[in-house]
Amino acid sequence: MKDTLTFDQLPEAVTQIQIKLDNIEQLLISQQEQSPEQEELMPITKAAEFLDLAVPTVYSKVCRKEIPVNKRGKRLYFYRSELTEWIKSGRKKTADEIREDAVQHLATNNKKAKAF
Repeated sequence: MKDTLTFDQLPEAVTQIQIKLDNIEQLLISQQEQSPEQEELMPITKAAEFLDLAVPTVYSKVCRKEIPVNKRGKRLYFYRSELTEWIKSGRKKTADEIREDAVQHLATNNKKAKAF
């Protein structure tokens, strides 16, 4: 554990804190500058390539409103980040996760049944 600062050590401590905050700020700024690549708008051909699907399959998913899309005139555009989230939302639960959900559901329902 660090020693307690004295009044004379405060200016140096504040300087060190300011340096660390400046470093954190620079890291955040550089991270934000890299993020716009994630927000790249893609036409349907690039989106199909990204999803590893045929272009007609992407069109059918758009028609069935299964996939996030932006439409401007007759053109369809897709954000890479939205497609990534869409893929993640399709995650299937493991058998252990399903079992845990079932146990929690039964426990909740038993509490409600006992209340009556």
